Amino acid sequence: MADTDLLVIMAPDLAARVADWRRSLADVRRVSPRTVEAYDRDVEGFVRFLTGYQGRPPTLADIAALQPADYRAFLARRRKDGIAAASLARTLAGIRSLVRFLERSGQATSAAVAAVRTPKTPRRLPKPLAVADALSVVACDSQLAEDAWVAARDAAVLALLYGAGLRISEALAITAGEAPAAEGGALRVTGKGGKTRSVPILPAVGKAIADYRALCPYHLVADGPLFVGKKGGPLSPRLIQLAMQRLRGALGLSDTATPHALRHSFATHLLGAGGDLRTIQELLGHANLGTTQVYTSVDAERLVAAWASAHPRA
Repeated sequence: MADTDLLVIMAPDLAARVADWRRSLADVRRVSPRTVEAYDRDVEGFVRFLTGYQGRPPTLADIAALQPADYRAFLARRRKDGIAAASLARTLAGIRSLVRFLERSGQATSAAVAAVRTPKTPRRLPKPLAVADALSVVACDSQLAEDAWVAARDAAVLALLYGAGLRISEALAITAGEAPAAEGGALRVTGKGGKTRSVPILPAVGKAIADYRALCPYHLVADGPLFVGKKGGPLSPRLIQLAMQRLRGALGLSDTATPHALRHSFATHLLGAGGDLRTIQELLGHANLGTTQVYTSVDAERLVAAWASAHPRA
């Protein structure tokens, strides 16, 4: 929302504080732009609900006076509109973020919103590729594109996702000056929330990047993107998703074989080979160990499936 839009749906005093909250998310807490955008939409929806609920645009005092029942009424309305539990949970997180921001300046209290239970979301496990399938993906650069340099580029990006556990956004944010050597080494990566971490780069991944750079027809400046599109500009994540889609068809893989599944595969295969959770957490850039622990369930399911298919008493 633009600041002028805020005045349309809420009182000026609340609009000013919401604008301050949005700026603090990006500048102070270093929340990712996508999260800021999602929180923005959620709070806008909540304020619009309050306008109808109260019969007028809400003020700062109205937010401070809200009770748990008011927040539950909003969630009930959203649930009635068909909003899934995961989206409701994120919406509540955005509202809590705003109220806690107001609380820090003494303009509200978070007790009421904290008393509202977060909607339970079904646990969805990551869907990694089998080891053989993941290796086939990163070795199949000839299937990616007609232009040799584009094929090498896409292969290098996919190698980073599986070989270093990067997110697409992290891989595409690497500058040419940050590119690892052909023999591998270490790479400094900026992840969610602006947090940085160091990840080891295998020689095979370093070579894939070096092969791409040797074929790339554009001059890659040190502070510019390492991976570029056909016109020399920053590479769109959508093109990597399309490359993976073509690979799925060529290799006969399921629809769950996405670029992000390569990151899941990196973590699951490391765990299956004896890697410890703390190390995997650091490599993935997870803030909480609990986020990484989900891969223990994935590995347990894999072991059970292997037992069921091979044990004579299964």
